[in-house]
Amino acid sequence: MNWLTNFVRPKIRAVLNKRDTPDNLWHKCRGCGQLIFHKEFKANLFVCAHCDHHERMGPEDRFATLFDDGVFKTLTEPKTADDPLKFRDQKRYTERLKDARAKTKDTDALQAAVGLIGGHEAVVAVQNFAFMGGSMGVGVGEAFIRAAEAALEKTAPFIVFTAAGGARMQEGILSLMQMPRTTVAVERVREAGLPYIVVLTDPTTGGVTASYAMLGDVQLAEPGALVGFAGPRVIEQTIREKLPDGFQRSEYLLEHGMVDAVVRRHDLRDTLARMIDLLLSGRPEDETPRQAAE
Repeated sequence: MNWLTNFVRPKIRAVLNKRDTPDNLWHKCRGCGQLIFHKEFKANLFVCAHCDHHERMGPEDRFATLFDDGVFKTLTEPKTADDPLKFRDQKRYTERLKDARAKTKDTDALQAAVGLIGGHEAVVAVQNFAFMGGSMGVGVGEAFIRAAEAALEKTAPFIVFTAAGGARMQEGILSLMQMPRTTVAVERVREAGLPYIVVLTDPTTGGVTASYAMLGDVQLAEPGALVGFAGPRVIEQTIREKLPDGFQRSEYLLEHGMVDAVVRRHDLRDTLARMIDLLLSGRPEDETPRQAAE
């Protein structure tokens, strides 16, 4: 009897209780709390079908849904020093970078690619909030500048999707220097007569807002995105007043003239294609290449 109780029964229970379902089978919406089948959630472009909450979206998924037929070529990521200041808080900065790279499979928080949008070649840069909060360091600055240079080389529009908690603390003054560097890169694109379009996604804050995020020829935003320099809690603690409902959300910014349009993710590709077509109209044909990414 002991053999049946101590050996056979645990084996049977282990087989019956074995879980074959993956951990990411369901997604819980951060807007309404509804559980959504992950495949359906991804097919709906990471937008909740119940409350229309736009969840954060990584570069690879963004590129696949944005470019014509999902065809694009990722730009080579620039190599930068991992820990120029030898920074350490609760753990070493190099360890934080290692964890973020293992989690996202990316080198840093901004990825860029080139492809066709509505038949027009375009360079698109996307910040990944999953990589250390999308924070802007030297790596992000270099990737942004390389993407801007690619737009200049290809005479193509430059589109940026922002998502960041601000400058990267672990890189100190070096991270803050990316604000003027990226601003100069935007100015070079503008001087070349090329469109620079910004799509603000949730959240866009800090030094990113204070630099390239608010310099677009056209400023678009996804629904419900938090956009501002300091967060609402910091502002409330500073001025000691209750902020209006929806303060710093994309709809509030639209009402106050800070953005040109709030566009649902499902309509974003078509909207960008129309914007590019309008902004490039009137240019000589040889300056508006309609060619596939190499």
